[in-house]
Amino acid sequence: MNNVIRPEKERTVERLLVRQYQGRKELGAGAASDVAARMRALQQRQEYVRMIFAAAPSQNEFLQALVAEPGIRWDKVIAFHLDEYVGLPEGAPQMFRHYLQEHIFSQVPVPFAQINLINGHARASDAHVGAGDVGDAHNANDAQAECRRYASLLVGEPADIACLGIGENGHLAFNDPPVADFLDPEVVKVVELEDKCRQQQVHDGCFPTLDQVPTHAFTMTIPALMAADYLFCMVPGATKTAAVKDTLNAPVSVACPATILRRHMRAVLYIDRESGAGTEW
Repeated sequence: MNNVIRPEKERTVERLLVRQYQGRKELGAGAASDVAARMRALQQRQEYVRMIFAAAPSQNEFLQALVAEPGIRWDKVIAFHLDEYVGLPEGAPQMFRHYLQEHIFSQVPVPFAQINLINGHARASDAHVGAGDVGDAHNANDAQAECRRYASLLVGEPADIACLGIGENGHLAFNDPPVADFLDPEVVKVVELEDKCRQQQVHDGCFPTLDQVPTHAFTMTIPALMAADYLFCMVPGATKTAAVKDTLNAPVSVACPATILRRHMRAVLYIDRESGAGTEW
């Protein structure tokens, strides 16, 4: 078995367990150990484990450590991803499906039929038709059809485990403050991305300039994420210090969507010294 990486600090904020590690590598290893242990436990009592994966640089160390964990039946994993850009060209490296393929699906034996990905090309020819907008009805219908298709894979059988991150603006998936809804009736929807969220993609090195970042994306909604039995949220780095502070200290509201993590019965937040610099212990 891998050596256990223990957190430097640990506390609970309402229901949310918070674990702080020295740096990104230790955070990733600690989170991977916990996620792998939960996967193994679930696989002892059920045939499949349904998992949601985030696609972002914040997940790099975690996924690298997770694929190296022993004793996981990856052939018994049904995989989903949180969100996907609208309108990027086929083969664009920034697409989240490509990130997950590179960082996890190409490295573990998850059967192709058990990998469920959002089709970001459902309305690629018109990325600006939003809910209630007047525009290309065919493309808008395609987007809504894709939302319904993906939602149908989760309704009635929520995920066992969701592996998440938090955005610089406190978002979960692409539920930015202007569009986040803790009581959202939808499971998957198309949203317009807040400028701060789009700027984060530049900070992360995913796009060279803001004008190249898509303005819209498909996302799982907050209730869809909260329906997962276990939430593991990995948030390293100095760019996330303010978001972590708000997640733990601000009122639970859509002004900082990640505050809702404090209401989940089985959620763990993994931070490092940098992202936890504004946190009181």
